[in-house]
Amino acid sequence: MTIGDIQTLLGAEVLSGEDLLGQPVLSACGSDMMSDVLAFVKEQSVLLTGLVNPQVIRTAEMMDMRCVVFVRGKKPDGAMLTLAKAHDIAVLQTPLRLYTACGRLYAAGLKGEDG
Repeated sequence: MTIGDIQTLLGAEVLSGEDLLGQPVLSACGSDMMSDVLAFVKEQSVLLTGLVNPQVIRTAEMMDMRCVVFVRGKKPDGAMLTLAKAHDIAVLQTPLRLYTACGRLYAAGLKGEDG
């Protein structure tokens, strides 16, 4: 699955990283707790979260994630988008709730770390 596929499945708006839509994503993680993301996520994942602060982008960068999707219509500020762009992380925003967004990706074949 690509970041572009995720955008389509979630009806998401691309806030940053339009040039990254063709990048592959192998797994997904949905969490508002960055400590859980640090503990359980592998490379090439997409992070879905409702938490909007710079630590989200920093965590994604540390974990070599390709994409962050903000759920429930949450939008990061310009500083977060600049940080994401500097680390080649696509940023999407969807009006869907976290549970629904994760479910759509799972149903389309994108699995989590455990399966």
